[in-house]
Amino acid sequence: MRRFTFLLRPGWVILALVVAAFAYLCFSVLAPWQLGKNTTTSARNQRIEDSVTAAPVDVTTMLSGSGKNTEWRRVTADGTYVPGTTVLVRLRHLNDQPAYGVLNAFRLTDGRTLLVDRGLVSSPDGGTRLPQIAEPPAGAQHLEARVRASEGVIANKPPMTESGYRQVYTNDTEQMSTLLGIPLTPIPTDGRGGYLQLAENQPGAFTPTPLPQLDSGPYLSYGLQWLAFGIMAPLGLGYFVFAEIRARRRERAETAEQPQPQPVSTGPGPSPATVAESVDTESEPAAPKVVTNEARLADRYGGTRR
Repeated sequence: MRRFTFLLRPGWVILALVVAAFAYLCFSVLAPWQLGKNTTTSARNQRIEDSVTAAPVDVTTMLSGSGKNTEWRRVTADGTYVPGTTVLVRLRHLNDQPAYGVLNAFRLTDGRTLLVDRGLVSSPDGGTRLPQIAEPPAGAQHLEARVRASEGVIANKPPMTESGYRQVYTNDTEQMSTLLGIPLTPIPTDGRGGYLQLAENQPGAFTPTPLPQLDSGPYLSYGLQWLAFGIMAPLGLGYFVFAEIRARRRERAETAEQPQPQPVSTGPGPSPATVAESVDTESEPAAPKVVTNEARLADRYGGTRR
C-alpha cells in the first residue's frame, strides 16, 4: 500500500474533492434541471397539439376544478365586457416591432368576472408611442379563447399610468384585480390563477398572441451531456491515478537497472591516490551520475516522498 500514499498529498486530495463535488452536482442538480425542463416543454407542446383538435368547453366548468393540465385548453365564455377596464401590457412584440397587450375584465352571465387578453396592438411609428385602443364591444358577447396561466409580477416594476392608460408589465390576474378594484376570478391552472387569451376574429380581439413553437428545445441533449460529464469526471481522475502509478513503476525499474557505486578496497594494493594519479583523466569517461527514485519524486513534487 506504500505505493498509493501519494494520493494523500494535498494536491491529489483537493482534486478528488473537486471531482466528487462536480459529479454530485451533475447527477443531483444540473442533469435533473435540464431533463425537467424537457419534460415540462414536451408536456406543454402536447397540450397545445391536443387543444387544436379538441372541442372548446364552457369555461365555467373549469372554475371549480383542480386546474391540472388546463393551460392551453380551448374554452367558451358568455357575458359582457366591463366598461372602463382597459389596461395595457408594456414591452410586448408583434412582428419584431414594439407592441402593447390589451387586457379587459369580462363578466360572465353567472356574475363572476374573468381577465381577458384581447391580443396585441403595435405602436404606429414602430417606437414607444401609444396606439389608439378601441373599447371592447358593448352588450352580450360569446367568446372563444384559450386558458393561460398568470405570468406573475415583477417586484421592481409596479403598475403605472401614462397617456391616459393604466399599464402593467405582465398578465397577472391578482395584480389586475387589485389595480381595477374588481374581484377577478382566477381560472385554476396548475396552481396559478389563469386568464383567457382570445382567439382570432373574436369580439373585441386584436392580433392574437402567437402560440409557442412546438419544439422541445435542446434540454434533453443538455441533460444527457451533464450525465455524461458526471460519469467522465471520476473516470478521468482514475486515469490520472493509473498514469501516476505507471510512471512511478517505470522510474523504479530504471533506478534498479542503473549501476551501483563500487565500495573502496582497503586490502593490499595501491592506494586510491596512486590509482587516481595513474589514470589519464582526459581519456577516461566520467562516471555516470546515479539518480535515485527519491530524487526524481522530490523534483516532481518539490519535497520528500512520503
